[in-house]
Amino acid sequence: MGRYLLRRLLIAIPSLLGISVVLFTVLALAPGDPFEELATNPNVPAEVSAALRVKFGLDDPITLRYLRWLIAMLHGDWGFSFVSRMDVDTLILQRLPATLFVIGSSQVLALLIALPVGVYAATRPYSIFDQIANTLAFIGFSLPTFFTGLLFILVFSIYLDWLPFVYRADIGATGWRWYWEQFRQAVMPVAVLGLFQGASWTRYVRSAVLDVIRLDYVTTARAKGLPERIVVVKHVVRNALIPVVTLVALQMPALFGGAIVTEQIFRIPGIGSLLISAILANDTPVIMSVTFVFACLVIRFNLIADILYGWLDPRIAYR
Repeated sequence: MGRYLLRRLLIAIPSLLGISVVLFTVLALAPGDPFEELATNPNVPAEVSAALRVKFGLDDPITLRYLRWLIAMLHGDWGFSFVSRMDVDTLILQRLPATLFVIGSSQVLALLIALPVGVYAATRPYSIFDQIANTLAFIGFSLPTFFTGLLFILVFSIYLDWLPFVYRADIGATGWRWYWEQFRQAVMPVAVLGLFQGASWTRYVRSAVLDVIRLDYVTTARAKGLPERIVVVKHVVRNALIPVVTLVALQMPALFGGAIVTEQIFRIPGIGSLLISAILANDTPVIMSVTFVFACLVIRFNLIADILYGWLDPRIAYR
C-alpha cells in the first residue's frame, strides 16, 4: 500500500503541474485587469497604477509570472488578493469551514437517502415503493438547485418564518444556542444540495444493485440457505458499491463548483461565493488559488476511490 500511494503521488505531481500551467495561461490571457479601475480613476495618479503593476509583475512575460507563482506556491505563499487586501491563503481559510460544513453535511444526507432507498428499491423492482422512489428521484435531480433553494426560502423563511434565509458567519450566541443557530441556518442549503445529490445517487445505487443481484454467486448464496439480509448486505451491496464509490469520488470536486449557486442563494460566506466575487473583480490570485484547489481535490478523491476499491473488493491488488 505504501509503495502504491507513493507511486500515485509521484504521478500526481506532473498532473498538477500541467493543470497549473493551463489555468495560469488561461487566466493570464483572459480579458480584464485587476487594476483596470485604478487606471480609469482620475483621482489615482498614473504613476501609482504603474508602480503597482511593476510591484506585482503584471506586465512581465507569462512564463516569468508563472515561474514566480510556482516558486511562491512551493514556499506556501498563495499570493495577495488585490480586492480584499490580504493574503489569499488567509482568505481561503476564512471561507473554507463554512463550505466544508455545508457540503460535508449534504453528502452525508445524500448517502443516507441514496443507499437505503436505492438498495430497497432494487430488491423489490417494479413494486409500489420502487415506482414512488423512481418518480421522486426523477423529480429531485430534474429540479435545479437554484429553483429548490428559492422554493425553500419562500416556504420555510417567508411563509412559515421557521428558518433564516441568510447564512451568518458572525452569530453572537454562545454555548448550545450557537450550535442551534448554526443548525437552523444550515438546514436549507444542506437539504437543497443533499436532496439533489441523493436523488441522482438513488438511481445509480438501484441500477448497480440490480446488476449484481442477478449474478450467479448471489443465487448460489441463496441456495446455501443464507438469510436474505446477509445475502443483500455481504454479497450484493458490497460489490454494488464499487461503481457507486467511483461516482461519489468523481462528483465530490464538481460538487464544490455546484455549491457556488447554493452559496449565492443563501449568502453563505464560502469558497463558492469567494470565487464568484473574485471573478467579477478580476482578482486573479484568488481565482488561480481556488481553481487549483479544486484540481487538487479531483486528484485526491480519485486516490481515495482507488483505495476504497481494495477494501470493497479483495481481488483488487495494489501494485
